[in-house]
Amino acid sequence: MQIMITRRFLPTIALILSGCAGAHESYPSLAKRPVESAPMAEAPAAPLPVPADDKLKAQIGQLTSQAQSGSANFDKAYASADRAVNSAGRASVSSDAWVAAQVAISAAESARNDSVSALASLDTLFIERSNAVADGSEKGGVADIDAARASVLSMVDSQNDRIDALKNRLPQP
Repeated sequence: MQIMITRRFLPTIALILSGCAGAHESYPSLAKRPVESAPMAEAPAAPLPVPADDKLKAQIGQLTSQAQSGSANFDKAYASADRAVNSAGRASVSSDAWVAAQVAISAAESARNDSVSALASLDTLFIERSNAVADGSEKGGVADIDAARASVLSMVDSQNDRIDALKNRLPQP
């Protein structure tokens, strides 16, 4: 048994030792090279963002207004859904109060369509404008779209959080 184990490991040991045979070769120094010590040139300053033209500003304004309208509609529907969830209290799943609360939550989700749609349109507009600026067919406006997009995204995220909080207050099937 001992001989069989030795015979199996003998080729492995031979390979390991053959790898060590070339260890006497010289390796490159780890000292700092002259190129690494040379002073670096400063990178050129990034160009200032070009503001959006009037047509793009109007489009951004329209989408922002649409999102704000959707947010106002959501706030009204949310108040109704909050009352329905409060009245459902600890109602059992499929009870009348529970179903009414679910319907009210669905109405709140539906009321925020304008906000979600505006966000999707701003996302599309951002990508299209970024590509056009990169191609050189348009100049600027990307920063304006991104600022509006961030604002609308914040609205939609807040709406998502509020909807999730309502759903978490009701028992789940």
